[in-house]
Amino acid sequence: MRIAIIGGGAAGFFAAISCKEHHPQAEVSLFEKSKKVLSKVKVSGGGRCNVTNVSSSIKELVKAYPRGQKLMKRALRKFNTTDTHAWFEQRGVKLKAEPDGRMFPVTDDSQTVIDCLFAEVNRLGIEVNMGAAVQALHPVEAGLKLIFKEQQLQYDKVIVATGGSPKRTGLQWLEDLGHEIADPVPSLFTFNMPGNPVRELMGVVAKEAAMSIQGTSLKSEGPLLITHWGMSGPAVLKLSAFGARALSEMNYHFKTQVNWVNQQNQDLVTQELRAGLQENPKKKISNLRIFGIQERLWLYFLEKAEIAADKICAELPKKSINRLVHLLCNDEYEVRGKTTFKEEFVTCGGVAISSVNVETMASKACEHLYFCGEVLDVDGITGGYNFQAAWATGFIAGQLA
Repeated sequence: MRIAIIGGGAAGFFAAISCKEHHPQAEVSLFEKSKKVLSKVKVSGGGRCNVTNVSSSIKELVKAYPRGQKLMKRALRKFNTTDTHAWFEQRGVKLKAEPDGRMFPVTDDSQTVIDCLFAEVNRLGIEVNMGAAVQALHPVEAGLKLIFKEQQLQYDKVIVATGGSPKRTGLQWLEDLGHEIADPVPSLFTFNMPGNPVRELMGVVAKEAAMSIQGTSLKSEGPLLITHWGMSGPAVLKLSAFGARALSEMNYHFKTQVNWVNQQNQDLVTQELRAGLQENPKKKISNLRIFGIQERLWLYFLEKAEIAADKICAELPKKSINRLVHLLCNDEYEVRGKTTFKEEFVTCGGVAISSVNVETMASKACEHLYFCGEVLDVDGITGGYNFQAAWATGFIAGQLA
């Protein structure tokens, strides 16, 4: 049996390895159009590679996928995070869990993961071809023909692992074969707030924030990071992932509501603020430490609420307290534009799940063809979920069931 894998990313490599392990007699060839393979693995997690997530609860894990939950539910039953952990550990890559659930190699170096995948490919005798762009794919009797610039090659089975395409045109060749395509739009991005004074607080983190998008039901919570262009951090990235389509339709111009203390009951916030003021009657309001808010952020709130920083706590009028509580619970920001989160470009969209057998990753439109990774309309939030989707779907596709 001759098998071709199109795409040299995490899913492509894992699918190739899975093919050879499930079908030892098969001849497996991997084709990558660029001169580099595993480039996203290299830059992921700031160059450390967020391999997977520590959670093994399928019920909890699927919540991290804005799109493709049905497929991931089945995929995780066949290759869960515990399987990923064991797979890498058995091949000498020890993993560690961080407090937020992300798992990294203990070396804190993505090259460790790349070296492991290459070692497996070499051990199994899988051929890796770089600078080999597939221009077209044609069904033929008992297989598929790959059209390259200078040659045509026939295979019994083909696995497509080409990753996310920023434009629909990049998926046209798969649409031509009869697959339904979900329009690709960016996911996982940060919010730009040009000209907003909040950007002067670059580097400040609100550990427990809740965010929502006005005019929608989109909500998220988690740490919020202020950057020199606006806002980032898990709360923003989660919102950008779950709101990928809606925010694209708004042309990334919308208003976001920030609850800096993640407390919906404003009466409780008022009570806690009053208690803090009463316990420190002689303190300047600027020196009050409450709700775990960092000093720079607290001073920003005081200025925004038009409260003098040297005001004594005991002298703060009810009107000022109400303004401060309103800011803490209902702060509003205008977003104009987005920025890709570091180098971790993720797309929402791709080959629609309706075109794929979710048990086997086989195409419903074209015999002998399989899919894995981000070319599918499956994407996760940050936390190791996108790589877990790559490992799981790659493993299943490689079974060629």
